[in-house]
Amino acid sequence: MTLALQGGGSHGAFTWGVLDRLLEDERIDIEGISGASAGAMNAVTCAYGYTIGGRDGARQALQDFWGSVATKAPFNFAADEPAIPVDIGAQSELSPGFKAMISMARFFSPYQLNPFDINPLRDMLATQIDFERLRAECRIKLFIATTRVSTGRLKLFQTRQLTLDVLLASACLPAIHHAVEIDGEAYWDGGLTANPPLFPLLHKCTARDVMVVLLHPYPKPGVPMTADEIWRRLTEMGFSSTFFTELQGLAIAKREAERGWFSFGRLERRLKSLNMHLIDSQELMSQLATHSKMNTQPAFINALRDNGRMQADAWLEKNFAQLGVRSSFRFSTLLN
Repeated sequence: MTLALQGGGSHGAFTWGVLDRLLEDERIDIEGISGASAGAMNAVTCAYGYTIGGRDGARQALQDFWGSVATKAPFNFAADEPAIPVDIGAQSELSPGFKAMISMARFFSPYQLNPFDINPLRDMLATQIDFERLRAECRIKLFIATTRVSTGRLKLFQTRQLTLDVLLASACLPAIHHAVEIDGEAYWDGGLTANPPLFPLLHKCTARDVMVVLLHPYPKPGVPMTADEIWRRLTEMGFSSTFFTELQGLAIAKREAERGWFSFGRLERRLKSLNMHLIDSQELMSQLATHSKMNTQPAFINALRDNGRMQADAWLEKNFAQLGVRSSFRFSTLLN
């Protein structure tokens, strides 16, 4: 199996829960992982933990990373929010600190607001991940998405190219952080151009099954009417449109490959045998406010993890028999 992990700030704790449950199941082997932003954090942390300690090492590494996010982050801009109650009706209000930050970000760049480029993730990742060992020993193929500032195009970094700066670049929100410079080139958040990238899992891996973990809700019924609803929907579209465009292209290519009687090319054979699967929590994510992606309160993080584990467990119970056989995700929904 290969994994494609979407970014979404602290909502990435949902993906932590999914990975934690998948890693428990010894029937599942992971060949490669692609990711952007929080998805990249989960991908690299999981792969490094697996490198040094197998399945249990990967689970522990993810727990250590998200535990640090929840307890060591110097700022938490979200107001007190319930730890995902059964009925997630009311969303929390913006805290005064977050409102102030949003207001200032509209008029000042991060180079003005944060001239020393303070990023708590830098020290956290440097402490928890030995990138030299990751590059030398990791057997999981990694594909980390970043965006070139100069061209607005996707730049993928693979396992042997990964550094601390690459991982920080993949999660570099332009309004909050300085662009990350790598070999003289400036980079921003990979979610802007691929969230997450699929094509490297098709071209660089051999596993038949691609599991996508989504954090952004789709589809979104109704037309947003208020300024906040419009801004929220535009944000969701901006960080997921590239993925669905790529997925739709993959669906069309797979359909055409399956129409042929014979498979002469490697890509055609690969497309025919490819199975797509998806784990998400549409009901949950559609009810969480956009600003909750910056909520790092332990109760919120742990509740997202628990929901991710629950969704993965339900998926395994229902769909495990389809692995290696057929897609559990219906491509036809993308071809209408």
